[in-house]
Amino acid sequence: MSLDSMTKSVDEAVSGFFEPIATWLGEVVFYAVPVGGTEVPLIVAWLVVAGLVFTAWFGFVQLRKFRLAIDVVRGKYDEKGSAGEVNHFQALTAAVSGTVGLGNIAGVAVAVSIGGPGATFWMILCGLLGMATKFVEVTLGVKYREVHADGTVSGGPMHYLPKGLTDRFGKNGKTLGKILAVLASIMILFFGLFGGNLFQVNQSYAQLVSVTGGESGMMGSSAGALFFGILIAALVGIVLLGGIRSIASVTSRLVPAMAGIYIVACLIVILVNVSAVPSAIGTIIEGAFNPEGVAGGVLGALIIGFKRAAFSNEAGLGSAPIAHSAVKTKHPASEGLVALLEPFIDTVVICTMTALTIVVANPASWAEAREQEGSIGGVTITSDAFATVLPWFPYILTIAVMLFAISTVLTWGYYGLKAWTYLFGRSKASETVYKVLYTLFAVAGSLLTLQTLIDMADAVLFMLAVINIIGLYLLAPVVKRELNSFLEFVRARKAGESPEDDEDAESVKTSV
Repeated sequence: MSLDSMTKSVDEAVSGFFEPIATWLGEVVFYAVPVGGTEVPLIVAWLVVAGLVFTAWFGFVQLRKFRLAIDVVRGKYDEKGSAGEVNHFQALTAAVSGTVGLGNIAGVAVAVSIGGPGATFWMILCGLLGMATKFVEVTLGVKYREVHADGTVSGGPMHYLPKGLTDRFGKNGKTLGKILAVLASIMILFFGLFGGNLFQVNQSYAQLVSVTGGESGMMGSSAGALFFGILIAALVGIVLLGGIRSIASVTSRLVPAMAGIYIVACLIVILVNVSAVPSAIGTIIEGAFNPEGVAGGVLGALIIGFKRAAFSNEAGLGSAPIAHSAVKTKHPASEGLVALLEPFIDTVVICTMTALTIVVANPASWAEAREQEGSIGGVTITSDAFATVLPWFPYILTIAVMLFAISTVLTWGYYGLKAWTYLFGRSKASETVYKVLYTLFAVAGSLLTLQTLIDMADAVLFMLAVINIIGLYLLAPVVKRELNSFLEFVRARKAGESPEDDEDAESVKTSV
């Protein structure tokens, strides 16, 4: 039996078994209600409402403390002797690498095709709201992290939900928190293996094949797929073995590089079409409030924009706090402020750049997609927009996709490891089993699609948002205290005072 037939058989067998489960789970998690002629997914509304609540609760912290967040990233308020593994900049890039990916390239094209140019406006608004949610969950992630005896750190919803709820509600909170922590770990682990690993490798391989002659080209064969999978697995395995320090070291270089390449390309297209920029901006604003040909009108454009932004920046899902928890700091809110930059970079900057590039370039494929119903090739539209100015851009896009994919695989490898060790223990044997399993999934990514499992992984990840945001609401008073504590530290530092480090400024527990 050939490799092609074997992989096809595995794909069909897995899809046949899990398809009914994936269908049911998707219908539950992404359940939508009809409003104003369009369908509103309740999970998206849940995420957006959380952003609104936390924006109001913390007095527009994402706007008022934006400059302070940048200062923290620059190391202006670093303290010697802080527990943790990486600095603020490395923690930010590690977390950003988990969110900046194919959604910024393909997802945005889908949004402006289905929802029109006006969807861009609502994406930006959703990104701004998500900044407040990200601030809350990351502050809690650092507040309730565990610093182990070897100096490594574990954090995320599997830690702050049980510890935080116990602190606030005693025994009742402890029981509920443990149940939620186990469920959160399972969801993160499942998505890490399939959505954060297999899917990313699969899509980057597909892009590579498309620019090397297609299925008849040098990479189109089963041997080419296997070679690519093994190469990516080897790279991921080597970095993953080094832990968050190694991952942060790579992503702190990779994320700025991939964002730089992509943004420069966007700017080139925009500058070549600079005369069309004012009109494009006007079209985006007008389309946000008076869209034509969009189901549900303004509400339809709003929902599509919010949906793509929520899926892209992952604010409220509880994934980013895992990476941010490894930061070196004595004030949890300092990293919470750093984290609010994440949706800004992912959604407000990169997604907006993609949308503006498509609108000013106005490729024929975009016009065709807006007239069609059903599946839309997002990557193709984005690539065509660049090709109007840069005919050779598919090759650059391939490099960008590869960088996006590798950084996402690395970050989700770390997320999955923390979920795995929470469920199965931190022994060396346990961690080795996970790392071997994760690298094997990277190989499978170039050979298999397992689309049904990937669909399940998406649903599972957003189930996490329901659990996580309930915890964020209940623990918001803790975040308020942490923010006030850090702001007092900043005030003292600016005044030239040397405030003594409060031993309780960082509530962590050390475990062996």
